[in-house]
Formats: sequence, C-alpha cells, structure tokens
Amino acid sequence: MVGLIGRFTTMGKGVVQLVPVDAGNWRSVASVTPFPHQKRFVMPVTYYLCLCSYGDDWTPWAVVAEGVVVGHAMRAHDETDGSDWLGGLVIDAAFQGRGYGRAAVVSSLNHFTTQSGEVNAALAYAADNVTARDLYLGLGYVETGEMDDDEVVARLVRTQATD
Repeated sequence: MVGLIGRFTTMGKGVVQLVPVDAGNWRSVASVTPFPHQKRFVMPVTYYLCLCSYGDDWTPWAVVAEGVVVGHAMRAHDETDGSDWLGGLVIDAAFQGRGYGRAAVVSSLNHFTTQSGEVNAALAYAADNVTARDLYLGLGYVETGEMDDDEVVARLVRTQATD
C-alpha cells in the first residue's frame, strides 16, 4: 500500500496499517462511526479531518485492516517537549472488538520511535472513558496529572537499551 506509515500484526487478526488519508480513501475514513454510546468521547471523524486540513498541527491517518478502512487516527508533533501526540482514534463500530484499536496505537508507537529507539508519545482521553484508559495504560502509558481541556493526558516515554 502506497504511503504506509506503520503496521502491526494483531494476534490472529492480520495486519493493521496506518496509511495517509488521501483522495482515494478519505470517503471511507469520513464514514467511520463509533457506537452511539461512544460518541460522547470522540468528535465525528469529519471534524478530525477538517482539523487536520485547516489546523496547523495534526496529520490524519486511515486505520486499515485487510485492505479495508476500519478507523481513523491522527498525529501531531509538539516541538516544545519533543512529544508525538496520537489523537482522534476512532474504530468503526462494525470493526470493534478485534484488536484494531490496540494495533493502531502500537503502530503509531512504532512510527514515533526515533532512530535511536527513543519514544516520547502522548495522548489525551475523557476521564470517564474507561475503555480508552484501560487500553492506553495497558500499553504502558502513564497518566501525568496534566489536562488537555477536559481530557486526561497520558504519556509513554521509553529509551531502547543499548548493548
């Protein structure tokens, strides 16, 4: 797939890829919709796409599994502290429960890893979004006490050990 950002093989579920949103896939990305009860935790994907197009910070990714767009995510780099932010992660309701969200986060971390093996990643989520919190903390993110508007900030910082 042209423009592959990152890829991660889910356990028995195939490969999940992060690819740039472009003229060929934006409609599929824009149609990504979570379950109705999850809409209070995320904005519509069309909002995120507009934020990426008209804001200065975010770059959109399609979350693709087995050639099908299953979700959306976006990335920003914070020059002030060198952190890479993951945001706007939405997996379509029809594809949830298959490990695609987790695989997308892991793929983003692989993309955020520098040549020296360092990762300085950040994200934010609604304090009462237990599913997101469990996912991120389970992958090694740590809540920092920071807030981004009304969302909890979690960070993952790691340095690959050298021999």
